[in-house]
Amino acid sequence: MFELTNTNSDMLSFFLSLGAKTELINDVTHIKNYSSLDKEVYSLNNGVALKFMNTSSIIELKGTDSLDFLHRISTNSMKNLNKEEVKKTIFTSEKGRIIGVSTVMNFESYILLITGIYSKQKTMSWLNKYIIGDDVKLSDASHRFNLLEIVGPQSESFLSLFVGDAVNAVSDNSFKVVSADGVLFFLAKLIDENGLRKYWILAEQENAKKLITNMVENKGPFDFNLIGEDAYNVYKIENGIASDPTELNDFYNPHEAKIINLVDFKKGCYIGQEVIARLDTYDKVQKHLVGLCFPEVVETNEKFTLLDDDKNEVGVVTSMAYSPKIKKNIALGYLKRSLAVQGMKVTAKNDTKTMEVMVHELPFKK
Repeated sequence: MFELTNTNSDMLSFFLSLGAKTELINDVTHIKNYSSLDKEVYSLNNGVALKFMNTSSIIELKGTDSLDFLHRISTNSMKNLNKEEVKKTIFTSEKGRIIGVSTVMNFESYILLITGIYSKQKTMSWLNKYIIGDDVKLSDASHRFNLLEIVGPQSESFLSLFVGDAVNAVSDNSFKVVSADGVLFFLAKLIDENGLRKYWILAEQENAKKLITNMVENKGPFDFNLIGEDAYNVYKIENGIASDPTELNDFYNPHEAKIINLVDFKKGCYIGQEVIARLDTYDKVQKHLVGLCFPEVVETNEKFTLLDDDKNEVGVVTSMAYSPKIKKNIALGYLKRSLAVQGMKVTAKNDTKTMEVMVHELPFKK
């Protein structure tokens, strides 16, 4: 059994010293925030934000067959993934449902999979199931590295303060070893779901601490903030980014989650390939991920079912947040395809509330 843990006590103490406020959810420590929601969301959308990605896990694959193995069992082509390249892929069940979504980083002598902490156990068990006679060794490497994400329109300029031209030497969807005042770490430049750049930093614990401290103390003219899960959740919903475990789980398939771009239809067989191909060929997708706008303030942890005019259940709300930009509660949810249209109204209902909500295309626009 793989242990569900995300933050060692030393690293957690470090972030608490920087003002982090935490909450334990399903045995996982979430950093909720550091300052106000408005400030943190503003940095995400207008400045530069740094998030400790302790709700992600790192899985390591070693062995000469590792890349071929990933190519064989996941949705995206891994055959020609070069050293220091990065690519996302999906592990799906025989029914085409999502087991986990991973970002694959090729270090040549080993491969790292960055995946959600809630899908880590399922993903590792799934991988182990199909290692039959392959030279592949699997392990949880979350303790070896600390993963940081840097987001926002000022990110590249901000990073150049610390690593100079090295930030420009990293190509899109690749990574390199860089140095900031003698502190070594891996810097990855990624293109997100909406075509915007973001950066990942993989660093050993003491180097991560030195780097973060340097950034906090020397942010210069930039609108820089450490951010927690509350602000990051707003950002993901506003941008229509499906995440583990709410949108990315084995209730849904890649078509429904709108991550079909992570499926290579030319690569040949993988687990779940027949079902996903059939849904595509015969246009049989039943539901879609949509944005939803609520007319009144609700608690972000409330659960809602979606109903049509005839009171039939047609969907579910998966994630919700209050958006300072839109000044309303917004949500992601899965909705029957015929109703997943901009401006369509459906009923959101739980044990205590019933209200009409409006469907929004993703990403949200004010």
